[in-house]
Amino acid sequence: MGIGSVQEVLPPVLDSTSAPPSLFDGTTRMYISYTCPYSQRLWITRNCKGLQDKIELVPINLQNRPTWYKEKVYPENKAPSLEHNNQVRGESLELMKYLDSHFEGGPSLFPADDPAKREFAEELLSYTDTFNKTVFASFKEDAEKEVGAALDHLETSLSKFDDGPFFLGQFSLVDIAYAPFIERFQPFLLEVKKYDITSGRPKLAAWIEEMNKIDAYTQTQRDPQELIEIYKKRFLAHL
Repeated sequence: MGIGSVQEVLPPVLDSTSAPPSLFDGTTRMYISYTCPYSQRLWITRNCKGLQDKIELVPINLQNRPTWYKEKVYPENKAPSLEHNNQVRGESLELMKYLDSHFEGGPSLFPADDPAKREFAEELLSYTDTFNKTVFASFKEDAEKEVGAALDHLETSLSKFDDGPFFLGQFSLVDIAYAPFIERFQPFLLEVKKYDITSGRPKLAAWIEEMNKIDAYTQTQRDPQELIEIYKKRFLAHL
C-alpha cells in the first residue's frame, strides 16, 4: 500500500552536545526518538498524511537529551512533541488527532462520518494504555494468561468490521496507535518467552501482514533484534 510512500533521508540524532534548531521561527517540527514507540505513532501519522515537506523531523537521544529541549522546547522533556504555530504540544494520541485535523493532505485517518466507527475508535484508543501496561508487566513476571486475554481482545476487535483487515475495517489512527507496540512485543515475546502472539489469532496475524505493506509505517520500523535488545536491557537487566 503506497500510503506515504515518499522516501526521505532521515536527519541525525541530536544529543547533549548538539545545538538547537532555530526554535519558533515558523517551522513546524516534530521532536521524536527513532526507537520510541510513542514517537513512532506520530511519525507514522505524519508520513500517512504526506506531511514530510511540512513537518520537519527532529530526532533526539532520550538517553542523552539536549538541555535546550527541556529548557526551551518542552518542559516535560519527553518525546514526542510538536512545535506548531509557536506552541509545543505533547502526548502521542492527542498529537495524532491534531495532525489529522489541523493539516491538509493525505487521507483522513479518523471516521468523522461514521458514529459507530468513531465510538469504537475512541474505545480502542483508550484501551491502548491498558494493553501496553499488561504486556509490559508480563516481561518481568509470568503473566501469559493476562497477555493472552489482552491479545484476544485485539483479535475480537479486529472482527467487528468486515470492510477491511484493520481495526475499523479501513486503515485509521487506531492501527497507527497499536502498530509500534505490536512491532516490539511480537519479536520480544517470541524470543524471551517463546510466546507467539499470532498463534490462534488469524485476524491479528493478517493485520500485522497488512500493516507491513504500508510504506508510511515500514519507513519508521527498526531492526527487530535492535528492539529486542532495548527491551532486554530495560526489562530483564535486573533478573
